[in-house]
Amino acid sequence: MIPLATASGPSIYWYLTRSTGAVAMLLLTISIVLGVLDVQRWSTPRWPRFVIDSLHRNVSLLALVVLVLHILTSVLDSFAPIGLLEAFIPFIGSYRPFWLGLGAVSFDLILAVIITSLLRQRMGYSSWRAVHWLTYASWPIALLHGLGTGSDVKSSWLLLLSVACAAAVVAAVLARVVAGWPEHVGTRGAAIGGAGAFSLFLVLWLPHGPLGSEWARRSGTPPALLPHATPASRGSTR
Repeated sequence: MIPLATASGPSIYWYLTRSTGAVAMLLLTISIVLGVLDVQRWSTPRWPRFVIDSLHRNVSLLALVVLVLHILTSVLDSFAPIGLLEAFIPFIGSYRPFWLGLGAVSFDLILAVIITSLLRQRMGYSSWRAVHWLTYASWPIALLHGLGTGSDVKSSWLLLLSVACAAAVVAAVLARVVAGWPEHVGTRGAAIGGAGAFSLFLVLWLPHGPLGSEWARRSGTPPALLPHATPASRGSTR
């Protein structure tokens, strides 16, 4: 397939990469919120357990499909040298290697969770449950990937989406911790501490990181691409 990039502006792949990345983050957040709240607690006569459980599973699968589209459009976009292997093997690329690598880590974790969920009947429950916990690690890693590599990180709509996603997950964690208190105090305390620490990190990091000056250079954009990573040539800094 021939890339559609032109010298006068962004290619269609660039727009698709941005949009699929945002949609994937939203779907992953919904999946995480449903998982944190524990779908079993939502069982009612009108919404039986299998309906909510199916919703959680289908949202997760849809997130995976959108993620695959996000990866493919990133590879097809001729602006940045991103190869298909970099979607699976973290930190090997030349374009913002650390932040792009976080995306590969998150994708690998999600793949592991999806595959083991499909094979759940052939696995022991304890083994499946242990792998399923990786979902909760994939979400903050994916959020950092989006903020570190996103071309719209300084746009109000992306900041609003990121804040809303973070707030939804924190609210779900708090709701889960409060329900059933004080059982498993140690685990619940660790959940609150982790959510609070990550939220504080974002508040302190963002102004000096993606929202700060020269983030394109500091994040690892190849020097040869920096003259072209301007609003005039690409719509916004990549």
